[in-house]
Amino acid sequence: MTRGFDVLVVGGGINGVGVAQAVAAAGHSVLLLEKTELAAGTSSKSSKLIHGGLRYLESWEFGLVQEGLSERALMLRLAPDLVKLKPFHIPVFEYTRRRPWLVRAGLGLYAVLGRLRKEVRFRKVPRRRWDELDGLITDKLDAVYSYWDAQADDAQLTAAVWRSAENLGAELAMPAEFVSAEIVDGGCVVHYRANGREVSCETRVLVNAGGPWVNRVLSAIDPPQTQRPVQLVQGSHIIVDGQVENGIYYVEVPRDGRAVFVMPWKGQTLIGTTETRFRGDPDDVRPLRAERSYLLRVLNRYFPRYNATGPEAILNAFAGLRVLPAGPGHAFHRSREVVLDVDVEGRKEHPRVLSIYGGKLTAWRATAEKVLSRIEGSLPPRRRGVDTRTIRLTPP
Repeated sequence: MTRGFDVLVVGGGINGVGVAQAVAAAGHSVLLLEKTELAAGTSSKSSKLIHGGLRYLESWEFGLVQEGLSERALMLRLAPDLVKLKPFHIPVFEYTRRRPWLVRAGLGLYAVLGRLRKEVRFRKVPRRRWDELDGLITDKLDAVYSYWDAQADDAQLTAAVWRSAENLGAELAMPAEFVSAEIVDGGCVVHYRANGREVSCETRVLVNAGGPWVNRVLSAIDPPQTQRPVQLVQGSHIIVDGQVENGIYYVEVPRDGRAVFVMPWKGQTLIGTTETRFRGDPDDVRPLRAERSYLLRVLNRYFPRYNATGPEAILNAFAGLRVLPAGPGHAFHRSREVVLDVDVEGRKEHPRVLSIYGGKLTAWRATAEKVLSRIEGSLPPRRRGVDTRTIRLTPP
């Protein structure tokens, strides 16, 4: 007998588990398919930050920043054991492209978008305190500004969101590989492979939360669906021995003006990220040798005490993929806004397939609520069980 669900979600990253939580909280039945393990892709290979995205102000994405700061405040309340406030330091040198006045203006706007909460205020670090900044070089240092953002273990957060979804009745098939789907009257018939056999089920709505595999999933749906042109951008991080103790550092790379984080992470130091165009199979993403060297040079330039001069200094490295809209110019300037596409133009109010393009770790809950709002017209009326803004999240 073929089982049926209100919603079937493909992809067990933070967006996928977030949608499963939102759907289950609204009283609907939901099945999540994940081919390997939860957070196996980008959702365990991010910069581990829950933040508004200070640098997005440079591309005028004020709405995105405001949403991120609002969700950050919510996560600090709902997941205090998973999401922790950390001091961030922005050093401004004589050669830094972002001058002190610009940094102050950006931090001021960041605070305003964060509704001037205590945790979004900033200050200038007095010169007499510079020797407390983990050995940061002070040669040609003009100023240091500090503000607050948050850090989280992305994989643990994903697992916690899933557990909350499961407690609300969501089901998980894992490992389970999506094979194909046919759009039919009233929804979709979905085929997936689990435990060496192919399984079929019916769903009113198929949510494609495939991340960098989003168009691969879409290509296996009949009738053929329009795929949004995207560019996959690799972001790599390295981990070295020794830990910065007094916060997270937001430094500018002189060569290209990119912002890179140097941060404490589980007793060691995490440095990232890069932005490298990726053209291969998402299953094969790996940090490149050039990216490792690039990040080591950043660390050594600003924190020479590490003396991390060779590849042997890198204890670990990982890379994830961002899904950005295709287009000319540098990836830095591409929008980070999430995009939700439905199956056909004539069914916007009653979609049978919805694909998620992009998304941020910080905004997972807001993204899931947007998805639910878009697909509600295709779902039967149910009694909503709980508001996702009240669901507590605890470590696994």
